[in-house]
Amino acid sequence: MKTIIPLGILALLVLSAALLPPVVSSGRQENTGGGAQPAVDPNVVKALDKMGAYLRTLTAFEVEATNSKDEVLDTGQKVQFDGTARLQVRRPDKLHAEVKTDRKHREFFYDGATFTLFGRRVNYYATVPAPPTLRELALELAKRYGIETPLADLFLWGSEDTRASDLRSAIDLGPSTIGGTACEQYALREEGVDWQIWIQKGDTPLPRKLVITTTSDPAQPQYVAVLSWNTTVKFDEATFTFSPPQGAMRIVLQTADGKVAPQSQ
Repeated sequence: MKTIIPLGILALLVLSAALLPPVVSSGRQENTGGGAQPAVDPNVVKALDKMGAYLRTLTAFEVEATNSKDEVLDTGQKVQFDGTARLQVRRPDKLHAEVKTDRKHREFFYDGATFTLFGRRVNYYATVPAPPTLRELALELAKRYGIETPLADLFLWGSEDTRASDLRSAIDLGPSTIGGTACEQYALREEGVDWQIWIQKGDTPLPRKLVITTTSDPAQPQYVAVLSWNTTVKFDEATFTFSPPQGAMRIVLQTADGKVAPQSQ
């Protein structure tokens, strides 16, 4: 079964915006004449930068994503699965995340020193030492364990973890409304991936909707997420501390290269 490119790819695209060379914009219309690449509108890049800067001001927040994800079976048939992801975050070093789908129910706990992955349905958990910040945690989980942190974009947008990206197109599609919130809709394209983002208008430019389409796959599977935010929430330490429920079994995580991960006491 093939899956779409994970949501984390969007973070890398947004982060690369600051590295893009200046390009003359043709406004909201793509210039496809003469075989030229469509224009990258610098105002779109500026909107993404503004969003990233605002996200970095949030010291504590809760965000819930209602999402759908296409997967492509070995037969080539495309199927869709729905789910939710809820994150409770206190920067720079606290996270509780809960991911629910028809096929899994997992929780992430990070207290600044240890990371725990808990499979609630199977009642298994694994705990390993963790780096001191959320940014480092998201990077280490992906690289060392092959674990995708839910909505990892929120920890990487606008940080120093950037890379140059061959962004082929960035256009402003105009105003849109998501869940009663006035937004601006943007469409972007790079090799193998088309993506859209809806950013809330005004002084709180929060991302409200994401659509990622994997164009390198003939089936063009999509990931769609609609985001709800609470930026005034407060948490106590218990939110980020894992206490094994009765009967829970501790297991050992393996690294991406098949080695046994270090264990926390």
